[in-house]
Amino acid sequence: MANYRRLWLTLIAILAITFVLLGYFGAEVYRAAPPIPAKVVTTDGETLMTEDSILDGQTAWQSVGGMQLGSIWGHGAYQAPDWTADWLHRELTTWLEIAAREEYGKNWHDLSGQQQNALEYQLKQAYRTNGYTPETDTLVVEERRALAIAETADYYSRLFSDDPQLQPTRENYAMKENTLPSAERRERMTEFFFWTAWAAATERPGSDATYTNNWPHEPLIDNKPTAENVVWSVISVILLIAGVGGLIWAWAFLRRHDEEEPAAPMKDPLTSFALTPSQRALGKYLLLVVGLFTFQVMLGGFTAHYTVEGQSFYGINVSEWFPYSLVRTWHIQAALFWIATGFLAAGLFLAPIINGGTDPKFQKLGVDILFWALFVVVAGSFIGNYLAIAQIMPEHLSFWLGHQGYEYVDLGRFWQIGKFIGIVLWLVLMLRGIVPALRQPGDKHLLALLTASVVAIGLFYGAGFFYGERTHISIMEYWRWWIVHLWVEGFFEVFATAALAFIFCSMGLVSRTIATSASLASASLFMLGGVPGTFHHLYFSGTTTPVMAVGATFSALEVVPLVVLGYEAWENWRLKNRAPWMENIRWPLTFFVAVAFWNMLGAGVLGFMINPPIALYYIQGLNTTPTHAHAALFGVYGFLALGFSLLILRYIRPQIVFDERLMKIGFWWLNIGLVLMLFTSLLPVGLIQFVASASEGLWYARSEAFMQSDLLQFLRWFRTVGDVVFIVGALAVAWQVVKGVLSPTLVTPVIGESDEAHGSQLQA
Repeated sequence: MANYRRLWLTLIAILAITFVLLGYFGAEVYRAAPPIPAKVVTTDGETLMTEDSILDGQTAWQSVGGMQLGSIWGHGAYQAPDWTADWLHRELTTWLEIAAREEYGKNWHDLSGQQQNALEYQLKQAYRTNGYTPETDTLVVEERRALAIAETADYYSRLFSDDPQLQPTRENYAMKENTLPSAERRERMTEFFFWTAWAAATERPGSDATYTNNWPHEPLIDNKPTAENVVWSVISVILLIAGVGGLIWAWAFLRRHDEEEPAAPMKDPLTSFALTPSQRALGKYLLLVVGLFTFQVMLGGFTAHYTVEGQSFYGINVSEWFPYSLVRTWHIQAALFWIATGFLAAGLFLAPIINGGTDPKFQKLGVDILFWALFVVVAGSFIGNYLAIAQIMPEHLSFWLGHQGYEYVDLGRFWQIGKFIGIVLWLVLMLRGIVPALRQPGDKHLLALLTASVVAIGLFYGAGFFYGERTHISIMEYWRWWIVHLWVEGFFEVFATAALAFIFCSMGLVSRTIATSASLASASLFMLGGVPGTFHHLYFSGTTTPVMAVGATFSALEVVPLVVLGYEAWENWRLKNRAPWMENIRWPLTFFVAVAFWNMLGAGVLGFMINPPIALYYIQGLNTTPTHAHAALFGVYGFLALGFSLLILRYIRPQIVFDERLMKIGFWWLNIGLVLMLFTSLLPVGLIQFVASASEGLWYARSEAFMQSDLLQFLRWFRTVGDVVFIVGALAVAWQVVKGVLSPTLVTPVIGESDEAHGSQLQA
């Protein structure tokens, strides 16, 4: 047995240190979150709002789709404004107009330069000075600011209603008419918007930066990058270069070259024993994968079209029934559901193989129950999303049954609990096959790593329960990114690495020693940057400089292991020549090669493009973010889930032959469509916005006037080309899976003694 002690100790040490960092600075998020005052009052003692009313506004914002309609602190959708940046700029300009009339009896633009400079100085003093008193838990604002708040709030109350004067603006923002029918709830929502803007404009006690580290860029009050922002950005680039150099050095000089590849078996070992009942039952999982995949892709085109026709689809007004915030919610949730289903199916396919080719008792029943549980959660959450955004669902049920309002975790809390129960059931089904195998003699290190990743996937989704409907948004963001970043980008990455290594090892194509060593080393690299790298999403979410420092440092290291993925792609592709029977799984292997490519480009290059604090300061909330998101989420996890699905299909329907024409169209049109989508539309729009954000401010880069300019309108229309190409590829892959699953199945004999013996060799 190979000695993996050093690799295991390295992985355990990395996990221990990085989770200590994540927890320690997570406590800092709690401690340093911007205060929500018990009362906001004027200097004359008039109460403008309270903590409860601000939190009522937060729940009202959640009920209309939250982050799926515009964004708060840069996190959310990209068509409507970032409400924090937009409110702040509107309030500032309103204050200047009021001040100009009060002090000079003129409009702001009629003042001389000297007069404007004097008022701008007063503006900075009024807004950057912290009027919050911790002892009384009270925020005091001057009378002039109270008037500016009231005028700004009136605009937003009318915007979220059906005021005919603002109908063109709602259309440009892809908002349906009467987005929030209740006038009282609209008023509460404006108070929440005000509070997020107050935190972005007011200096944190003992600091010359605001609670959001001077984000967003707003020249009127000198919101500009802090010195720490620049310093840690430079450090992150240096660490990236050093990390890449160190990895290449280690790869060239420390990697073992002396172990020969094992001789490939004459027959695919995975076909040497009969399919188990639970494996045969996976066909419906594959249909769910491609069904949700197709639904998600169609919704993607529909959602993208809303960016050019905000309330219509080629002239048909559909926003009253299926508004932008709803279809974007479904688009993202469908992606998470079908990708997760593909991963769960891969695990369930492996469980009997690990168990020596047999099902534990009642395994098929568990697989069937899990499927229908997933189906109910998907259907229930989608219906709940609709009822919440349509404002049909009672407001006190919206968070629980309708829409949480937080991007990627949009499903109501009840359905989130159901999803967690389903994942735990999957964990139980996996462990029933894994635990007996772990007790058998032999090298179990690779299986132990796979087991650890399965347990992490099963349990860490529970991080989403550490916040509630009225939790402070800074604290909510901390836990939300545990799911979106740590759970998805961390543990799923390790599971995918270990699962693929186990599959190739079981096929006899790579040695167990090489597969285990490579998987342990990869897991260490993924976790080193991935765990504390979670903080790179929280630079401007009401956190302090240490959080920025940790996030910038370790998010740079996230990119390091991705530089060798080109080699990994070549190694995976080279396996097809190891044995003639590998031709049968050439297409799943091709999809795995695409995963490595998009991991390097989408997660690596496009991810680091937005990771350094100085970059994210200007482009958080712009179309550079969905550029990375599409390339990484579909390019990596999407292709991986489709590859797993095709691999499972090949084994549960051994008689099928992949349709070469369908598969070529599916694979290449998906890749070409994704490239066109990214580099002819999303990225150019994002870079043009970047220039606007850096020169004028984030409010302008997301403004109605800028986003509706002819050039940006053309680029968003041109995205249709890439979308159509991508949709054709998606339909081709989906049809191949449907044809394969529905094809007549061959009767396979009951597993015999020789098969059991062979299965024992596999799991050993």
